Amino acid sequence: MVSPDDQELSAAIQAADSPDWSVRAAVGRRLAASDKIDEVADVLHRLLLDLRDSAVTQETAEALLARKDTAGLRSVLLASSQAAEFWTIDQLGDALECNPEWMTTEGADRLIQQLNELTADDDAGVRDEAQRILSGLRGGRRGSR
Repeated sequence: MVSPDDQELSAAIQAADSPDWSVRAAVGRRLAASDKIDEVADVLHRLLLDLRDSAVTQETAEALLARKDTAGLRSVLLASSQAAEFWTIDQLGDALECNPEWMTTEGADRLIQQLNELTADDDAGVRDEAQRILSGLRGGRRGSR
């Protein structure tokens, strides 16, 4: 028997292909909050790189970063390393650079710890993005692309 949570997750995954940007953005927020982030990583990645509306990118990235965990940050860094469109690069950069959580000592310490961990990630793009941000932080400013 399929649990209600699994049914809801399945429905969200199907809605990720909606022509309506607000539906896709809501799916991004829903999936970003999921305990099964590894199972929906491909869908989240697609939403982070949404070619039809940058609001989908922005809302999905912000929701992933709101998790305050390495998995959410890694998803955003991976998308940032693969983004090709200016508006996507801009939205992902804003989400990474303007997160108010990182303005607190606790949040900044957590970010630095997670970035240090991600400099050893299996994916070269994630490693490079983590290193780029760390280099910017060491230089007294956030790194820019």
